[in-house]
Amino acid sequence: MESYSGLARAIHWLVALLVLTMIPVGLVMVQEGLPRSLQNGLFIFHKNVGVVVLLLMLVRLGVRRLRPPPDLPAHLPGWQRRAAAASHAALYGLAILVPVAGYVRVRAGGFPIEWLDALGVPPLVPRSDALAQVAQTTHYVAALTFAALIGLHVLAAIHHGVIRQDGVFGRIWPPVGRAGAGRAAGGAAGDGGAPS
Repeated sequence: MESYSGLARAIHWLVALLVLTMIPVGLVMVQEGLPRSLQNGLFIFHKNVGVVVLLLMLVRLGVRRLRPPPDLPAHLPGWQRRAAAASHAALYGLAILVPVAGYVRVRAGGFPIEWLDALGVPPLVPRSDALAQVAQTTHYVAALTFAALIGLHVLAAIHHGVIRQDGVFGRIWPPVGRAGAGRAAGGAAGDGGAPS
């Protein structure tokens, strides 16, 4: 079965790792009563890694345009194909919307993004409390939606990779190296999973 390109697989798993780290960091950093140094460190991490996630997603979109994803297995029902297409569109959209809204919230609020500041990149949005508030709400709602959709994506991966072992997961695994490595005849582990 055809797989995603090595670059697409590497970016997918790197973004997954970063996002799965960002979600708990984002939830913890806004809790009251944290030591100030810990809270500041979490905010700095969250802001700066958010920009990295956005840049990686833009690269991923470019890679996807140059090399479209492999076809899903022919045996998948039409409703699963439609669900996969819709969920991937939503995942890509939210993976871009969440960091963009976060960026706007931070910059419109007059706060730094340390590594962009170190590189001399000026703010791309004006200072505005009203804009910062809208962006903060958008970031929060989109992040919760994104987390829920990631949960569904993981469940689909488990369904295809562990239960069905139908070849879908092998399109995106392993993160580096030859796709589908370690597969045995007859659809062994590593041969199924959620499309990405």
